Amino acid sequence: MPHYRRESGHGGRVAGVDEVGRGPLAGPVVAAAVMFATRPPRRLAVLLDDSKKLSPEARQVAHDALLACPGISIALGAASVRDIKRLNILHASMLAMSRAVARLPDLPDLVLVDGNRCPKLTCASQAVIGGDGVCLSIAAASIIAKVTRDRLMTRLGLRWPGYGWERNAGYGTAFHRAALNSLGLTRHHREEFGAVRQLSLLLELA
Repeated sequence: MPHYRRESGHGGRVAGVDEVGRGPLAGPVVAAAVMFATRPPRRLAVLLDDSKKLSPEARQVAHDALLACPGISIALGAASVRDIKRLNILHASMLAMSRAVARLPDLPDLVLVDGNRCPKLTCASQAVIGGDGVCLSIAAASIIAKVTRDRLMTRLGLRWPGYGWERNAGYGTAFHRAALNSLGLTRHHREEFGAVRQLSLLLELA
């Protein structure tokens, strides 16, 4: 389970940051940065884990508990489909995380980043492989980012029906891939990604 040892051991203001949405065929990358004022209470800490390990219901409960936590700082950042095309998915993910950190009301003394590399920041940072499973602040960021992005994709799914984004969040499920073939591309699809790129090439040749 995630713990608070890295945050408390530093002694200063420590934020955790994580991103969601590297793999989908559509939609932006969304990142969140979370900084606790003090060690989070146990009743909150037990709700937090890597967002991928939690059910949608458990993520929502944890998300709402985080928003209600006294003294917590939460900020969001995103990289659009246009950013992804311009930069590639890795650098767009770094951009989303740096934007989230920059929007925190106070600059952290240290940022703990999920993964094996850090975005460019104006403060110290440390990459933590599997961080969303071992650091409470990163776990919190993963939950905030996941719930936020899923809500965004649900809204986009209402505007662009037929792709199942309200269920698959833009990932390349069989339903989504079939919809690509029958409905074609939208401006929210990542043209350089797998099945989307194949369809783009076919349309260019048609």
